[in-house]
Amino acid sequence: MRLHRLLPGLFLLLILGASPSPWTQLQPGLDLGVFAAPTRSDVGDSNIHVLRVDPARFDLVLLNASADPTLGNRTARHWVETEGLVAAINASMYAEDHRTSVAHMERSGHVNNARWSADNDVLAFDRIGADGPKATIIDKRCDDRATLAPRYRTLIQSIRMLRCDGANVWSQQPRRWSHAVIGLDGQGRVLLIHARSPWSTHDFIDLLLALPLDLKRLQYAEGGPEASLFVRAGDVELDRFGSYETGFFESDDNDRAWPLPNVVGVRPIPQ
Repeated sequence: MRLHRLLPGLFLLLILGASPSPWTQLQPGLDLGVFAAPTRSDVGDSNIHVLRVDPARFDLVLLNASADPTLGNRTARHWVETEGLVAAINASMYAEDHRTSVAHMERSGHVNNARWSADNDVLAFDRIGADGPKATIIDKRCDDRATLAPRYRTLIQSIRMLRCDGANVWSQQPRRWSHAVIGLDGQGRVLLIHARSPWSTHDFIDLLLALPLDLKRLQYAEGGPEASLFVRAGDVELDRFGSYETGFFESDDNDRAWPLPNVVGVRPIPQ
């Protein structure tokens, strides 16, 4: 990531005695934050990368390899480069066929998995009509999913990470891994979050709550070496992919992004 254009502003902040913002604006409505985790992992750099997306300026899109039998899975970078995106992250975990989401997933014109699982959260976007937020996470524990879900063309079901009151919902466990997750802040902005260093998911949620993100909703996307986030916007390119996963890949040695069947992409809205 090239940061040379930020140096004059950082120098001025140092002179004035102010704390520099953790956010770098890549484009209007698109900000990148790089945070040192308050509690370090014993593996990797312990950095947490967050792409903050304003749905008024950028559309979320769901892309599926299953929508076209001629398509294979692609890395997040490849999805961005071939689909006119500025960013891409895992849409959700996938089944052993390496194509199908483990829970409900659909978009206009294509259903990847028609089955609804017991998972509580649904990332919803591509709004039908003008009512309600352009992108949201519906939590069936505190929202009327039967009423809200039909207002959106794209629905991605997955595991919720925060209770309706904002508390950590994940039980502690000894297993740990790299993370890719998707959240919403208090202003309705979408947060694409990635950490290569491993923590238990319980501890990772607590780390995110300690950061200045104003988290309101949070949905699990993927863990381990598959967890990916690619960003190319302005003069910044960021290619982050996971590594460590207990019982599967217990090292920080993964040196490549894995091909993904389903991604959430970020596409600029013509202004």
